[in-house]
Formats: sequence, C-alpha cells, structure tokens
Amino acid sequence: MAYIEGHARDQSLLLPASVEDYVAADSPVRFIDVFVDDLDLGEAGFHRTRPKATGRPGYDPADMLKLYLYGYLNRVRSSRRLEAEATRNLELIWLLRGLRPDYKTIADFRRDNRGAFKAVFRTFVVLCRKLDLFGRELLAVDGTRLKAVNNPGRNFSRAKLARYIAAADERLEGYLAELDAIDRGEDGHGPGRSEALAAKIAHVRERRQAQAAMLEQLNASGESQISLTDPDARAMVTGQKTTVGYNAQVAVDAKHKLIVEQHVTNAATDMGLLASTAGAAKVALDLERIDAVADMGYYKGEDIEACEANGITPYVARPERGSAVANGRFPKERFAYDPEADAYRCPGGRLLDTRYRSVTNGHVSIQYSSPAACAACTIRARCTGSRWRRINRWENEAVLERMAKRLAARPGILNIRRETVEHPFGSIKQWMNQGAFLMRGLEKVRGEFSLTALAYNLRRAITLVGIPGLIRAVTA
Repeated sequence: MAYIEGHARDQSLLLPASVEDYVAADSPVRFIDVFVDDLDLGEAGFHRTRPKATGRPGYDPADMLKLYLYGYLNRVRSSRRLEAEATRNLELIWLLRGLRPDYKTIADFRRDNRGAFKAVFRTFVVLCRKLDLFGRELLAVDGTRLKAVNNPGRNFSRAKLARYIAAADERLEGYLAELDAIDRGEDGHGPGRSEALAAKIAHVRERRQAQAAMLEQLNASGESQISLTDPDARAMVTGQKTTVGYNAQVAVDAKHKLIVEQHVTNAATDMGLLASTAGAAKVALDLERIDAVADMGYYKGEDIEACEANGITPYVARPERGSAVANGRFPKERFAYDPEADAYRCPGGRLLDTRYRSVTNGHVSIQYSSPAACAACTIRARCTGSRWRRINRWENEAVLERMAKRLAARPGILNIRRETVEHPFGSIKQWMNQGAFLMRGLEKVRGEFSLTALAYNLRRAITLVGIPGLIRAVTA
C-alpha cells in the first residue's frame, strides 16, 4: 500500500484569496486584536502613542503590543524569534497586517515601555472581574524565584569577597616564598619558573585589587550583595541550591486560579510581603474584606497585623523557629498564655510571671520567666539548657493567637493554598518555559513578568470562556 503523498511543489494551487481565510474564528489573535484596540495606550503609559508630524514614521505601539502578547501566549519571548515569526506565521501576518519590524525595534519597545505592561495586566483583571471569573473570597499568596541574567560566579557577598581576598593573600604568600627560595638557589625547578611566578603574582594581585574594590563598594553602599551582570539581581536560596535572580510575588484567586496581583522584588525572602501583595489584590477586586492564605515564609507579626488593619483576614502557618526547637526541647506552643494573670504556664504546670520589656529595631516584646520555678522543676532538661527558660511575647501577639484559632477552625485551607498558587507557578515555569528572565534590571524584569502573568491569565480565560466570549466582553 502506498503512503499518503503531498502535491508537487511546482503545481499551481487555488489558495484562499485573503489571509483572513487562514485565521480561525476562535483563534486567540482575534481577541488580542480587539483587546489591544480597546485600550487607551496613552493612559496606560506607552510611549509614542501619537505619531510625530515630521520625521520617519514609526510603528504603532498597539501593533507592537499585539506582537508581544501573541509571543508570550505562544512561548516566544525572544525579539529575534518574534522577528522571524512575523515573516512566516500566518496568524501574526494577519494580526500585524503584514508588518515586519526588526528585532531591535521589537526589543526596544519592551525596554522602553516596561512600566506600562502592568497597566495592561490590570485591565485584563478588570475584564475577568466583569466575566465573574474571580470568586473574590480567598486569595493564595506566594513567591517564586526566577533566574536572572547573572551567573552565580558574578555575584558577591561580603563573606564571599572576604574569603576570596584571604585566599588570594595565602596564594601570594606562597608564591613570594617560592620566589625567595629561587633567589637563594634552593628551588629545584628549571629556568623560567621565576617569570611564571611573577605572572601569577601579577594576575592574583589584579583580581585581589578588584575584589577589594567591590568589598569597599559594598561597605559604602550598605548593600548585602553585588552582582556584576545584573546589578539588581540577588542570590536567593531555593530548596537545596542558591539561585541569583528575583522574587516574583503573586496573589491568586482560589476560584479559577487566576492571578489578581503580581510584582517582582529582589528581596531574598517572602517575609513582610503579604500585606502589600494581598492589599493590592483586594483593591483590584474592589472588595472591603477578603481572606488571604500564605505559607510560613510570610509569618511576621507586623505584616499580619497590617493585613487585619487593611481588611484582609490572614491565614499563615506558624513556623517552628528558635534554638529550643532545634535542640529538641519544648517549643513555645507548649507554654499557655494566661491573659488575666499576664503570665505563661509551662509544660510542668508552673507560672512564668517575671516580666522584662525589650525593644529591638522597633519590635517591642515582653520576656517571661521564673528562675525559682525552673530551679525546682524536674523536667527542666527537656525545656532549657540554661538555669531557666525565657518566653518572648510580642506586644501585639494577640493578633497571632487569633490567626492560630482561625487556622485550627479551617485546617484544610493550607492545602487549598498549595493547589491554588502552585498552578500558575507550574504553568509559568514548565508549560510556558519561563523560569528565567531575559532582561536585566528590576524595572525591566517587572515589565517582563507582567507580560508573563498576563499571558497566563489569558490562557486560563480562553479555557474558561472561549475566544468568542472574551470578544463579546470587550465589545459589549
């Protein structure tokens, strides 16, 4: 039996008369075209939304935005690849009406308008709200580390620079000692060894001088790290390895796992970012109150207190911190606070009622202890390695105790958090293949991630509503 064969390449064909016939009615490019044309790009912050009266004509920002939305939606982010797609992709040829911008023009548009993409993302969030795609009851907040354009070998901390300088001094000392041995005729190497050593010494001194200059720059700036390729990137611990990159924060609505709010920071941890992220999402959803759940990396008393003050009911698991837990002794949770007596009752049933007030970086806490009770305690070894145990209580710890009661009443909410917020991260990193940024600088990667989050939301909305439904929502 013969194979299925194609037509001869020199055969004349009756192709459709227009590019319009090649683009399906439910193709995403039809929504991208309608959505961008409905935007007020000038209000969003895009440059050159009005053509100049003189000079060479430029590309319409609307066409360039359409190109990028199509690219990010279809896992094409490189300006060179977008240039190639504009010449051979029928959907893009239809979308851009045959325009073929070069890669530098494409790249410059993303760089110059990096601050405007966030406004486009928020406009699409408003559209999703119009379509009732948000449950508007529970937000899951989390962060993920995305690689920067900066090799770990070109990121330095004070400790790292100090180690390098110490190692350079040790090598220099060894090389100089070997040179002295050659001068005294005690070295067994052949001729030319002294010239090789001199070259090595010059190389090590040059590197040491550069490292000392970076250390001096760090000390003068007050920063903890310095990155040479991308100055804004920071080393961050992800699992068992350290990545030089950025911390992308998202607030995801639990109904359909759509991203409501997103921003990128170079903070190494998530601590202190819950109130700002959930608060911006609450504004985007136009709500007076909403619940927000996050993992224990967000556990910070002042931040949780700020959530309650801003109409956000937080659910954050308490991490097990402190030397007592590390040494296998009683955690703080085993000590019951008595608000009437303003004292703690220990696992041995004794009262810790001696109080001392301390202030550290504006954080006010009360220290509870009872040296006499600990001296007579038969289980003191299981509680502390010192003569008595001290329990620190934040002055507003009632906020944390209220949250602990809420968590006890809704134990399954932490599982909801995991399945809600890990969906966009998994999709972005695996399906969209966007585990690393292409641009350098915090403001530029923020614009890049706005496009990424918008593409993720658009893909979800297409699945939920379909292209005709989205077009009707824009044109209604």
